[in-house]
Amino acid sequence: MIALVRFQVAGYVRSLRVLHPLIVVALVVVLVLAHGPGGPDAADLAVGTLGDVAAFMFPIWAWAARALLDTQPDEQRLLTATAARRPSMPTWAGLLSAYSVNVCLSVVALAVPLMQAIQVGSPGHAILMGCVLNLLVAVPATLVGAWTSRALIPDPGISLLTLLGAVTALVLLGIGRLAWFSVPMIEWLRAAHAGPREFTSDFPSIALHLALWSGIVGAAYIAVARQRP
Repeated sequence: MIALVRFQVAGYVRSLRVLHPLIVVALVVVLVLAHGPGGPDAADLAVGTLGDVAAFMFPIWAWAARALLDTQPDEQRLLTATAARRPSMPTWAGLLSAYSVNVCLSVVALAVPLMQAIQVGSPGHAILMGCVLNLLVAVPATLVGAWTSRALIPDPGISLLTLLGAVTALVLLGIGRLAWFSVPMIEWLRAAHAGPREFTSDFPSIALHLALWSGIVGAAYIAVARQRP
């Protein structure tokens, strides 16, 4: 498993596809996040920024996961599946590879907001919850990208449109009564901007929602991916 993960991540980096999301993240950090919060509510605003990072990184994580899973040629992917000890191993390795890359992207995105939150004196527990939130949100984002990868949707144009449509649909679902079928983006943004205390108190329910959504969608993806050639 570790060898497969390293192989896929190395191929993604050598193909230079990793530069695409990395450049986007760097631009957002420089143009938006570099301007730190100020005023008497700076500590609260800094915590809200951690929630904002998870929101704007969601489509970037999905995009990066799709690109990583599409890096490996079909012939090589079939050889990897043949050489694997278990049929599900390449699928798990692909998800872990994509998630590992997304964690690295989140480190780049969170570096400046994290330092700002520490400098303005935001509560340590709220900062920790903000970092954990980003790690949790990267899981469903990775799964969205995996569902739109070439292994399931061979046509690149349709795949990209499906990715954009899926992200948009999840945001819209989170607004209405069907919010439980979506990623709780509205909930964590509302909680993060309500203040450190509210964010900390609401975090367990948000984390549970993310875990249940990821578990169901991830299990369905693995079941479908194992049946694909």
